Amino acid sequence: MEQRLEKNLEVIATRMAGDVRRQQILEIAMRLFSEKGFSGTTTKEIAVKAGVSEAMVFKHFANKEELYSAILDRKACNRSFPNPFELLADKIAAKDDFGVFYTMALNALDHHHEDCDFLRLMLHSALEQHDLARMFFESFITDVYEFLGSYIRERQKDGVFREVEPNVAIRAFMGMFVHHSLNNILWDKDQKLLKISNEEAARGFAEILLRGICK
Repeated sequence: MEQRLEKNLEVIATRMAGDVRRQQILEIAMRLFSEKGFSGTTTKEIAVKAGVSEAMVFKHFANKEELYSAILDRKACNRSFPNPFELLADKIAAKDDFGVFYTMALNALDHHHEDCDFLRLMLHSALEQHDLARMFFESFITDVYEFLGSYIRERQKDGVFREVEPNVAIRAFMGMFVHHSLNNILWDKDQKLLKISNEEAARGFAEILLRGICK
């Protein structure tokens, strides 16, 4: 009985160590992909930076494509960041227009700030025309358009919002906070052009949108 218990504990410990190692490889790979792109990063370089052999990388991931896709699965499909739709549930139910758009913008800005590598990775992926960008768009961005679009249409029926194409409003809104994050992460890291908190930025973006679409 004791031997069986010890064996089970060893299996669990080995599995946990393997999970930690896999996570470490993922994090190193995402940083390198975000800096050099998919084609500019090798599995050998990932192994060196992670402090493991290249064979260990292949033990966890069959190839570089699988490693790249695993990053998306962890970041988007498994929602490693707060689900914006859940954060907005009470605001939607209360028809709190400012709360809906402020919370959406603030959540995005905070996530961009906390995970700069993923935003850079998405840019590299799009420029290289890699499937990762398309997969992220289909698994998350389209959901945002559908979610906010349905809310805008509902508020148009209530007579609160002007008759404007919902996707145009959403693109304008998302363009504000995405461009803000790109400036802070890529071009103006010292925020010389505009130095404000995420809360202030989210408030301003939400107010600008609502002044444009409210009657």
